Amino acid sequence: MPRTGKPTAISVWTRPQRPRRDQPALSREQIVSEAIALLDAEGIEALSMRKLGTRLNAGATSLYTHVSNKDEIIELAVDQVYGEIEVPQPVSGSHEDWLAAAKQFAENVRATLLRHPWIASVLGELGMAHLGPNMMGLTEEMLGLFESGGFDLETSEIAGKTIWAYVIGVALTEAAYLTTLARSGRAEQEWHDMIQPAAAEAVQAYPRLRKMYAMGPRGADAISARQGFFEVGIACILDGLQTHAAH
Repeated sequence: MPRTGKPTAISVWTRPQRPRRDQPALSREQIVSEAIALLDAEGIEALSMRKLGTRLNAGATSLYTHVSNKDEIIELAVDQVYGEIEVPQPVSGSHEDWLAAAKQFAENVRATLLRHPWIASVLGELGMAHLGPNMMGLTEEMLGLFESGGFDLETSEIAGKTIWAYVIGVALTEAAYLTTLARSGRAEQEWHDMIQPAAAEAVQAYPRLRKMYAMGPRGADAISARQGFFEVGIACILDGLQTHAAH
């Protein structure tokens, strides 16, 4: 049976804003700021319209002036987080300066996502995230960064999406790991040392894994090992992108 009436908006970015007859007690900015504070402190499972309204000393109905549901709050919160990501621009025209800026951009994305680990569970569900104003501004600056490195616009888009995909993949895995770690109440190095004997035993039947494991982590400690893995990966990707752009 065909649906009737107006189509339902699939994103906060595609839904027309409701007309306001008077000045609402809450602003969208207040709602998003408090939502991010709640998400950072308690995770995605803790977010509800009722709980957010309580934290804002307002009824849940007050929130509906600005958003239709919890999903729209998450969309707004994610776009706000994207606004924290700085895109460095090369100071000079040297290749070394550009490469340093590109690496720093990747580090900035990773650091921002790790400050808000709840993002790990929602990014794959945000099909319209690219329409958020902060994400659009971020994309514009990211394209400019690659253009300054000699990429044309089409290749800049490919490069930006490739870097973005790698960083998100690594950071979301780290975020999930760090969230689990936080729930355990253990420090990262303590957790790492605790599982070492079991891991060493588990790889014995696999010669390549055993050899790789015997080489030890890339760094003096667990945190340095994660950082080293990330840096090598981003360097490889940038090398490949530059080779692609040169042809």
